Amino acid sequence: MRTQRQVIDYSLQRRAVLRDVRNGQVGALEVCDASPYLRNAATYHGEPTDERCPICRRDNLTLVHYVYGEELKNSAGQARKLAELPVLAMTLREFQVFVVEVCRSCAWNHLIERYVLGRDGLVESDTDAPLASHGGEGRR
Repeated sequence: MRTQRQVIDYSLQRRAVLRDVRNGQVGALEVCDASPYLRNAATYHGEPTDERCPICRRDNLTLVHYVYGEELKNSAGQARKLAELPVLAMTLREFQVFVVEVCRSCAWNHLIERYVLGRDGLVESDTDAPLASHGGEGRR
């Protein structure tokens, strides 16, 4: 998405948790603790992936996108389909998206990414575009 910025990737944290599970330092029941709300969000709002669950290997993971921001008011904290995010990004100035992977079979879940979307990201790139197209000659 054009307005995506301030991306934080949690893959290293995910690897560490999975390593601890494989080494027996953390039990599978401790990491397979998705709430019923999260599991329902995965069913109704989630985006299926081709990646198998790293814990049970029975089901493919589902990505759930949660949105937070002041402009969302009562809608903050709701799960949204991926297709809804570009519409929100053009409508709202700024909001955060949290992407959680969920296994609907064993309840594994982990935050995998966080980023900011919104029109404010367009303002910054649009102000830089005229200068770049003039080779910096627009200012004298």
